[in-house]
Amino acid sequence: MEKIVVVGAGQAGASCVMKLRAEGFGGSITLIGEEPVPPYQRPPLSKAYLLGEMALERLYLRPESYYVDNGIALMLGQPVERLDRGARHVVVGGEPVPYDQLVLATGSVPRRLPEAIGGALGGVHVVRGLRDVDIMEKQMLAGKKALIVGGGYIGLEAAAVARKRGMEVVLIEMADRILQRVACAETSDFFRELHRTHGVDIREGVGLKRLVGTDHVTGAILSDGTELAVDVVIVGIGIAPATGLAQDADLKVENGILVDEYGRTSDPAIWAAGDCAVFPYRGALIRLESVQNAIDQAEAVARNILGKNEKYEPKPWFWSDQYDVKLQIAGLNTGYDRVVTRAGEGARSHWYYKENTLLAVDAMNDPRGYMIGKRLIEAGKSPAPEMVGNPDTDLKPLLKD
Repeated sequence: MEKIVVVGAGQAGASCVMKLRAEGFGGSITLIGEEPVPPYQRPPLSKAYLLGEMALERLYLRPESYYVDNGIALMLGQPVERLDRGARHVVVGGEPVPYDQLVLATGSVPRRLPEAIGGALGGVHVVRGLRDVDIMEKQMLAGKKALIVGGGYIGLEAAAVARKRGMEVVLIEMADRILQRVACAETSDFFRELHRTHGVDIREGVGLKRLVGTDHVTGAILSDGTELAVDVVIVGIGIAPATGLAQDADLKVENGILVDEYGRTSDPAIWAAGDCAVFPYRGALIRLESVQNAIDQAEAVARNILGKNEKYEPKPWFWSDQYDVKLQIAGLNTGYDRVVTRAGEGARSHWYYKENTLLAVDAMNDPRGYMIGKRLIEAGKSPAPEMVGNPDTDLKPLLKD
């Protein structure tokens, strides 16, 4: 009987094992995770869960009984120590776990502040795992002062939660503007204004020199010389793919575990999916940090392990909740040279074009614009920018053209 082992019990790992069973695989499946809890959703951690609006059980992707009922062995709270490709096993707790096919769904790790500038002080947090957020939640108290380091989506979501919890919030971004790496200036402008109207002190072009404190953070010195009193620091400066296991096993790694269009690594018995995987897309190698990619790529890998031989074609979409604004993003804006703004009552969307080709859409409280934009992009259709920018244009007929 064939043995499939999946390393990483996050969204990608869980999606892979569930798809294997759904597709009729009858062999042995083992899912190995570092955290001591069953696979759970990560996006609500920095939103509803941190606000106390979602119970722990609702985070779980499936109840633990699902894995028992479907013959999926869970090895939780147990990091993989080593991958032995020659012997075809991984080592957990000093014991070998053999495989015929192995899936690496190791995800990513948050970038942390260096210890030399105070990154190891108490009260300094990253938003990644359940334990991180549980510890952070106890310190996010009304009237306390929070410093958010990083103006990406994680930093902005953390700022929104901190304000909702009654904290004073300063957010610093070393780049010229928030969201500079991921969004156009128009989207940055929208969210800057949103946060400022909610009382967040946003400082762009300002970095962190060092944190102050003995055991627990008490202050921060910024790159412009400003000194702040601080009770809590939340760090949102990006993530890095978790490639250590693959690198130590001499798999090909290039800003992620390198896979082909089917999800297979440089070892034909080993596959990778999710945040940790870098794959070919439109003539380039990309790595997508999103829940949807983790699900879709992991399910594609499951089918390909079972012999489907289907090339993985991502359909990127993302989302973020901040205050009463739901941002929905479809497509990838890489290489855009024009942004068209479509504004309506209580809704707004930014449409990214490269010449006359529609690449992506950022939709703020505009679910209709998002859904139509997503379907247009997936169909390879690009309506004239002038039509999109005209608020009187009915977008739906554009899908039929």
